[in-house]
Amino acid sequence: MATPYVTDESGKYIAATQRPDGTWRKPRKVKEGYVPQEEVPVYENKYVRFFKSKPSLPPGLSHVEPPANKTQQSNKPETETPLSKTAKRKMKRKEKKKQEKGEREAVEEARQDIEKISISETEVKNDKSNSENAAAEKTKKLKNLRKKLRQVEDLQQKIDSGEIKQPSKEQLEKLARRKALEEEIEDLELDL
Repeated sequence: MATPYVTDESGKYIAATQRPDGTWRKPRKVKEGYVPQEEVPVYENKYVRFFKSKPSLPPGLSHVEPPANKTQQSNKPETETPLSKTAKRKMKRKEKKKQEKGEREAVEEARQDIEKISISETEVKNDKSNSENAAAEKTKKLKNLRKKLRQVEDLQQKIDSGEIKQPSKEQLEKLARRKALEEEIEDLELDL
């Protein structure tokens, strides 16, 4: 859209225009030789200008192909146009990506097979480890019971030596549990 310039005795100016909301813009005075921003050509460096002026086809080749006879077309096999270096590179990249994708899928399938195998192995290991866990728990319980028995024996020695003259109610209960601790230790030792 060209800017509507108006010239009168006061000089050149841009006429008043209406905005989309219905209000009016004031007329603006313009100096001689003024070019509005919309009409200023975009800057192009010399390389851009050179490639824009260069023809897209090689010399002697036209955009319009002459109509060929149908008999000539059927006799001649179609030849592919040679690819440029960048097109060849792109083709190689695409092929490589396809190969990598195929390899990734194969690796993923193998990984899934391995996971299935490892799941079944872990089930077998869990069965073994459950029995090992039971043995470990028995060993741990035996160790704790021996510790309690040692504490009871230490308490009895302190009472016998006179260090403790009046044992508390809890200490007496601990001493009474000595026989039960010894029996429990014997039972666990027999199970192991």
